[in-house]
Amino acid sequence: MSGPLYVAVLPTRPHAVEAYRGLRPDIQATVAPLWTLPPRPGMLPDPLAMELRKDARRVAAAHRHRPAWLDVPFADESEAAVLAETLPPEWWALRNLRPVTGPRRPVAQQSLALAAAELRGGGLGIRMQVPGEWHDRDVPWLDELLDRACPIGPVDLFLDLGAVPPSRRDAAKEALRALDALVPLATWRTVSVAAGGFPERPEGFLESGWYEAPRPDWDTWHEIHHSGRSYLFQLHYGDYGILPTGYAAQTPVSGNGGPEWGILRYTTARSYFLAKVLQRGEHRDAINRDAARRLTRLSDFRGPSAGTGEGWLRDCAQGSVTTGNHSVWNRMGNIQHMTFVVSCLAGHLR
Repeated sequence: MSGPLYVAVLPTRPHAVEAYRGLRPDIQATVAPLWTLPPRPGMLPDPLAMELRKDARRVAAAHRHRPAWLDVPFADESEAAVLAETLPPEWWALRNLRPVTGPRRPVAQQSLALAAAELRGGGLGIRMQVPGEWHDRDVPWLDELLDRACPIGPVDLFLDLGAVPPSRRDAAKEALRALDALVPLATWRTVSVAAGGFPERPEGFLESGWYEAPRPDWDTWHEIHHSGRSYLFQLHYGDYGILPTGYAAQTPVSGNGGPEWGILRYTTARSYFLAKVLQRGEHRDAINRDAARRLTRLSDFRGPSAGTGEGWLRDCAQGSVTTGNHSVWNRMGNIQHMTFVVSCLAGHLR
């Protein structure tokens, strides 16, 4: 199987970029992110162009040596027109980022992705979103897009399942129905199946400060791989890191430092753990260090030798580092998660 071991669907936020850059070199070499630009509806063209440049420049700087994909799935017609002017094909030709598009996207976004792929020669990503039951209504649109894309060069398929909570018990079945229809349509260079696993803040979490959730997205991946399909060797694993899928669709808000509370997240073989921490307040340090201690006392805590994320949690619990903020919690959470996922996929952990 060629291609990356792990496709991480990450937002183009500073904490996510720093998490990728903070991975150990051997781990980073197996990860190819699908970077997702956030929506910015209603923003005037000049400020929008400035934000697009800033996000794109940040991601491009992290990929001087290894390729990744960059997508803008939420852009409407007006945003796509600004994108085409701000990041023209010449911009892509000089960077290690592959463009992504999909059926029914704005014409300007599709045209830009195709032109950029043709000029830089590194291939095109096509993202098919299946947030629920699979329907083949987008297949004719995909066929048309493939007719335009295939002469250009390699094509990568991203099957994006969105959130897979415990209630979505048919996620693997719907993924297989989609793959059965999509895989034969082209000679795909890579086929990735991505799903989000970490839950939104559950009811009562702010009062209890602790939550353990199952990992149905991971179970979905294993169910797909036990299906016996002939194309299984082509599939690559993907997920949304430690943040819920809805985070990628949020318009960035700056200037207030985020909410007064935050979450430390930790991944084990069977569970996601969430521990409440405080951004500010009189008892901030005590509460945050106690949250870190609860995670480090888990029987499945892997210890500081596993990576930077675990090392920071240990140091936070012991009081040898500051207790962080939203950026630090998200960065360290993603480092531990991505490191663990790669180790599992490589067969080092179960």
